[in-house]
Amino acid sequence: MTSINEFSAWITFQLSSIFIVGVPLSIFIWSINKRNKAITKLLITYWKVSILFFISLILFIGGVQFSLLILIISTWLMTICVWLWNDINRELKGYKLTNALVTTTRAWRWALTFISISFLVQFLQNLSCINLINSSECLKWSEPSRNLSQIINQLFNFLFGASFTEPIAKFIGLFALLIYMLGLFQWLIIKLPKSGRNAGFSNYGEY
Repeated sequence: MTSINEFSAWITFQLSSIFIVGVPLSIFIWSINKRNKAITKLLITYWKVSILFFISLILFIGGVQFSLLILIISTWLMTICVWLWNDINRELKGYKLTNALVTTTRAWRWALTFISISFLVQFLQNLSCINLINSSECLKWSEPSRNLSQIINQLFNFLFGASFTEPIAKFIGLFALLIYMLGLFQWLIIKLPKSGRNAGFSNYGEY
């Protein structure tokens, strides 16, 4: 059963690298090229929200106990942000299935939702990992961050001539989390009551 859970977590992380980074980046570039304001605005909002996902990976490297909880919260915030906006949803509904960009965006939103559900199910099966993320039973959650750690360590060593150690990762991750939470609370308290579920994509940029 443990091996099945580990394989399921591995598959989910592999899919997340595609649908959390690769696909949205491609759609973002595509939307700019096609001058689609709605999708461009949607992706800009998505990238802002998705910063929390990358912060969670840094927290994993730093061995922070609640890293897994932040990871789950980040996936659901990303999912919510791609479905939240009424004006963008209306705009996308106005396109036919023959529009490749819009159809791809719709499929990506459902794929992202599926990944978030998958993460949540596995999280509920491993609730003990909230406080024991560094235990042997929870190593499957830290595995993806190890690859990121190697990349960051090489970059860190090149720029500063030092290693990207666990204490450094912990400090950077917690500081970034604090800044992110302050920005999120500001949006919830000030911007959301004012604009509601309106992304205002029609006012974004001039093409």
